[in-house]
Amino acid sequence: MVMKNYPPQFKADAVALYQSRPEATIRQIAADLGINPETLRNWIRAAGASRPRGRRAEASAEPPTPLEVENAALRQKVRELKEERVAATA
Repeated sequence: MVMKNYPPQFKADAVALYQSRPEATIRQIAADLGINPETLRNWIRAAGASRPRGRRAEASAEPPTPLEVENAALRQKVRELKEERVAATA
C-alpha cells in the first residue's frame, strides 16, 4: 500500500468541507475528494472538528412523537430485562 502525502491546505479544506455539509457523511465527502474515508476521519479528529448532528440536533427541539415515546420506553424495558438476566446469572 502506498502512503500518500497531502498538503496541509488540502487537509484543512477537507475538514472545512466536512463541517460545512452536515447532511453529508464522511464516506460521501471522502468519495467526492477521492480519498479514503478513514484518512478524512483521522484529519477531522486531529483538527478537533465537529458539526451539528443534522436531524438529531433538530429533533431534540421538538416534543417527541408518540412512537418515539413508545420506542424509548421499549428500549428502557429491554435494558432492564438484560440487567435482570445478568444479575440472575451472577
